[in-house]
Amino acid sequence: MTRIIDRSFRLNNKVAIITGGAYGIGRSFCLGLSDEGAKIVIADIDQEAAKATAAEIEAKGNDAIALKTDVSRPEDTLEMARRAADHFGTIDILVNNAAIFARVKVSRVPFYEVDLNEWDRVMEVNLKGPFLCSRAVFPYMKAQGRGKIINISSSTFFTGSPRFPHYVASKGGVIGLSRSLALAMGEFNINVNCIAPGRTFSEDHTDQDALQRCQNIASLRIMKRIEYPDDLVGTAVFLASADSDFITGQTIIVDGGISMH
Repeated sequence: MTRIIDRSFRLNNKVAIITGGAYGIGRSFCLGLSDEGAKIVIADIDQEAAKATAAEIEAKGNDAIALKTDVSRPEDTLEMARRAADHFGTIDILVNNAAIFARVKVSRVPFYEVDLNEWDRVMEVNLKGPFLCSRAVFPYMKAQGRGKIINISSSTFFTGSPRFPHYVASKGGVIGLSRSLALAMGEFNINVNCIAPGRTFSEDHTDQDALQRCQNIASLRIMKRIEYPDDLVGTAVFLASADSDFITGQTIIVDGGISMH
C-alpha cells in the first residue's frame, strides 16, 4: 500500500515546544518550524528574550507563546507541558535544545580542574532537562497516539575533547537517553531521535575568541566553513515531520564532516 505524504508546510498546525528557544540554535528551530506551519512554544529561562522571539514569529502571521522554563526543575517542565496543551490543545513535537555551553558558558579546563558544582549544573540542564521535558510531554503524546521528540546532542561526543569533559559526558548521555526513550515510547507511536551539531556560530557567541574557535574548526571539516544555526533547521524539520515516521533511536550528525576524521 502506497503511503502519501503531503510535503507542503510539513508541520501545518502541529504544536512544537522548543526549549532554549530564545537564542541561537533554539531560536532558529523556532523560526524554521514555524515557517513549516507549526505553532511554537518557546520555553526558555529568559522569558523576555523568549517573548521577543515569539513576537518575531507572530509578526509573520504565525502562532507562538513564550513560557519561562528552567528545564532542570520538574515543576517547571510539567507546567510547560500543561500550558502548551491548554493553549494550543495538544503537543506534537518536543525539541530538547536547552543546554549550558554558550549563553551560560561551560568552563574549558582539564577534567581534574572541573568545579564539581558546575559538573552537577551541566548535568542538571543538559541531561536531566531532556529527561524531565520528555517525561512531561509523554502523557499528551501517548493519549493522542503520536509524537516526535528531538534531542540535541553534540558531535563532541564522537570527537571527544580534553577541555570540557562535563559537557561531552552530558551530550553522550543525551544519545543514551534518546535510545532508551525510543524503546520505551515506540509502542505509542512516538519517535525519539537526536541531532548532533558541530561547533555552531550564532548570536550567543559575541567574543572574538569564539569566532576564532569556529574558524579553526572550520578548517578541519570536510565542508570547510563555519556552521550556523540554520544549517540544523532542515534536519529538525525532517525529524519533526511525517517524513521520518519510521525512524527512531537514531542520531544524525550535522557537523560538516569533522567527526569523520
